[in-house]
Amino acid sequence: MTQDNAADARSADQECLESGYEPELKRTLGSFQVFAVSFAFISVAVGIFGTYDDVLRNAGPAGIWLWVLVAVGQTLVALVIAQFAARIPLSGSSYQWASRLANPKVGWIFGWLSFCYLGLGVVAVDNALATTALIPLFGMNSSEAAARIITLAVVLIQAVLVIASTRILGWITSAAVGLELVIVIVLAVGLFIAVAISGDGSISNLTSRGIAAGDPRYFALGGGLMAAMIMGIATLVGFDSAANMAEEAKDPFRSVPRAIVGSVVAAAVLGLIFLIALTVAIADIPAVSQSSSPVAAILRHQMGPVVERILLAAIAFAFFSAGLVTLATCSRMVFAMSRDARFPAHQLMRRVSPRTQTPIPATILIVVIAFVLMAALPGDALLQLLTVGGLVGAVLYGLIIVLYLVVRKGLGERENAFSLGRLEMPVAIGALVWSVVVVVVLVSPADASTSVLLFIALLAVGGLYFSALLIFNREVLETEPGAAQVFKH
Repeated sequence: MTQDNAADARSADQECLESGYEPELKRTLGSFQVFAVSFAFISVAVGIFGTYDDVLRNAGPAGIWLWVLVAVGQTLVALVIAQFAARIPLSGSSYQWASRLANPKVGWIFGWLSFCYLGLGVVAVDNALATTALIPLFGMNSSEAAARIITLAVVLIQAVLVIASTRILGWITSAAVGLELVIVIVLAVGLFIAVAISGDGSISNLTSRGIAAGDPRYFALGGGLMAAMIMGIATLVGFDSAANMAEEAKDPFRSVPRAIVGSVVAAAVLGLIFLIALTVAIADIPAVSQSSSPVAAILRHQMGPVVERILLAAIAFAFFSAGLVTLATCSRMVFAMSRDARFPAHQLMRRVSPRTQTPIPATILIVVIAFVLMAALPGDALLQLLTVGGLVGAVLYGLIIVLYLVVRKGLGERENAFSLGRLEMPVAIGALVWSVVVVVVLVSPADASTSVLLFIALLAVGGLYFSALLIFNREVLETEPGAAQVFKH
């Protein structure tokens, strides 16, 4: 570690102590690794691979241009979140921001929503890894039972890696990001060359409505064109995951805000290039639109089955990395709330291994949740529960923007910290408007009512524990976060 890096680490540790916490987690993540945490959570290749078929069916190839709109909106959100991350670099991110700048009760709500979003996200990503990547890659017969077993095996492996070392997490995410950048760029260039040589494909695809051309509700609220926005909304999220790992970053005041903004911008640009290349390379729009995996079908047609297999392997690794990051960030949220005695079984969940310097019980909890969901819920119910995670995340982002608008004058400035300066109000208002749009997009489809009900159910479960704290342990929700640590040490 250089002299400057050591000084940055000491400064970050001092911030931890001043916030009421003894630094227990190991600072091993460098600037690129912090960026990799956010970029791996986003995972352009994974997001496009999993949602491109919905765009083609609902809006046709022309629906890809809504990616640009979503990218601008999510960048505005990232800019606001970076303001918080530059000033309060603590594990638990949104929970800490709301607890310290509003009050602990509001912070608890932020923390619960984050826990639900991330906990469901682990299962969603790993189940998608099993069904859309690993089963086809190994030529297995597709079945729900096999997918569930593979999902649980993957979660177990990820938990072992997260527990073993944050440095291992950084290595894997960095490798996944590097591979994804190379794969996506090489595939995009390869597709353009293949189309130029073979003539199979057309630039006119970029303005085609495809099989959705005759849909009378194409432009309606909840219609086909609006549905195409879900690809970007579901993909360009999780950029704030770097903030959840702030206590393990070497220079969180600079590296975390840069990672948050840089990851969403890089993913947006890279994703658009890949989408244009894929869309231009479609030789038969109706056939590809009906395919269960249009990305693989396009690559198989243009570049052969070998490239398709390579893509599946790369996608599988990207999926695994995204699930790994989601599990790690969820465990840090549990740990952060538990050391303030605001999470069930907090005395256990706040423990950090002195050997690995990772929160082992909090990580194991996520595995237990995955096993319960896989074992207890039938296929349709599981699918609905997993899709509600997107709504939880969208609402959480909106609440973070509202928090910023309320407390921004008291946020203060830090020397050399990320700052929007005079642009803060236009950016924050734009981000808030965009957050409302995202929620409307997610709840407007006719089949969204079940997701809304499940979202309300998650709030109700959290509300019960929140009420129990108010009745039996009220002082926990009335003291400043970190107070328990101050008293202890």
